[in-house]
Amino acid sequence: MTDRTPFLSLPPSVRAVGTVTLPGSKSISNRALLLAALAEGETALTGLLDSDDTRVMKAALQALGVGVQDDGAGQVRVAGSAAWPQRQADLFLGNAGTAFRPLTAALAVMGGDYRLSGVPRMHERPIGDLVDALRGLGCDLIYEANEGYPPLKIAPGSLRLDQPIRVRGSVSSQFLTALLMAAPIAAGRMRRDVVIELDGPLISKPYILITLNLMARFGVDVQRDGWERFVISAQARYRSPGRYAVEGDASSASYFLGLGAIAGGPIRIQGVGADSIQGDLAFADVVQDLGADVRREADALVVRGPVVAQGERLRAFDRDFNLIPDAAMTAAVLALYADGPCRLRNIASWRVKETDRIDAMHAELARLGAQVESDADSLTVHPLAADQWREARIGTYDDHRMAMCFSLAAFGPVPVTILDPDCVAKTYPDYFRDFRHLLQA
Repeated sequence: MTDRTPFLSLPPSVRAVGTVTLPGSKSISNRALLLAALAEGETALTGLLDSDDTRVMKAALQALGVGVQDDGAGQVRVAGSAAWPQRQADLFLGNAGTAFRPLTAALAVMGGDYRLSGVPRMHERPIGDLVDALRGLGCDLIYEANEGYPPLKIAPGSLRLDQPIRVRGSVSSQFLTALLMAAPIAAGRMRRDVVIELDGPLISKPYILITLNLMARFGVDVQRDGWERFVISAQARYRSPGRYAVEGDASSASYFLGLGAIAGGPIRIQGVGADSIQGDLAFADVVQDLGADVRREADALVVRGPVVAQGERLRAFDRDFNLIPDAAMTAAVLALYADGPCRLRNIASWRVKETDRIDAMHAELARLGAQVESDADSLTVHPLAADQWREARIGTYDDHRMAMCFSLAAFGPVPVTILDPDCVAKTYPDYFRDFRHLLQA
């Protein structure tokens, strides 16, 4: 393994133009890998993201006896079944929430002896709501260290369903996603419908729509009563669609939408467009409201915007970002170029991500010279005049999105240094290569 690059210096930039092709969606890739592993038959996945998080998922599935093979032609073939061969395994899942939470649910309903662990930050990310829901289903899960947090041990349980499974959705939508994807396995073992009910509000609803869309592609239609009740039939079974093409990552598109919004463009973003099933495509509406022009094609976006390095400004905003919390980080950096203070609301989920993103964004925006206020679930950023910018070394907290969104700070009048830029390997290993390719002197 090569050493990580300690820093990357970005000189002040003025314009950007060109075309970028997005890597596959992380959210779709890890869901598709798991559903293919649970489905009867072989599935050929194309466009799959190749990153730290998907490698963690593939390695875990292989350790569990699932046939996962890269055929060398841009396809990953997965030979799935409703019961995996290995009934005992010790799985290291890094900091991949999209692997840790769904695998916890799938293994718990299958039954077996498993241990799931990750990096220290993963052991600080809550999982208690999911564990409580699974215990209500009769699954046997044990906290190895701190109550409510990984690492976890899973032991064989005796599934039962005396009443609907209840789960909170206010901390992470991944808990509901995990239960939904595991529910057909539980329904098959118990030979009865599985009912999941939300206890309180649900954040990040678009990510649940991704889950439901993919489950349908793999043969399971979920009956939904608003956002409060979900029913999975006793007859539900995953079946391979044969082939599934993973679309580009809409969260990653946010950085290039932001780039086009401040650097003139046009920037053409290929791999995601009007036909996308990802909620983060709504970030295109955000940059339009800031003053950019966005053209939507079936599988591409084209964005043009002001040139902030020449004194033009974006429109200030006060916006609820509950539905697109990942893309919202890009908006926080774009606020530096606005014509007034900008407020991001309803972003409490940032606190339990790869780092505490509210604290991290506050600290690093301030390092650039910005006045910033934050509280439990909001962030307010005051824009910078040309003479207020400070040359800064931006900490990234081993958080890929911190590194990518702060690349947009390169359009101020001073150099910006991104520390530990290789942390982008979690979802977009070639991000800085693609970013710099679009910059014009």
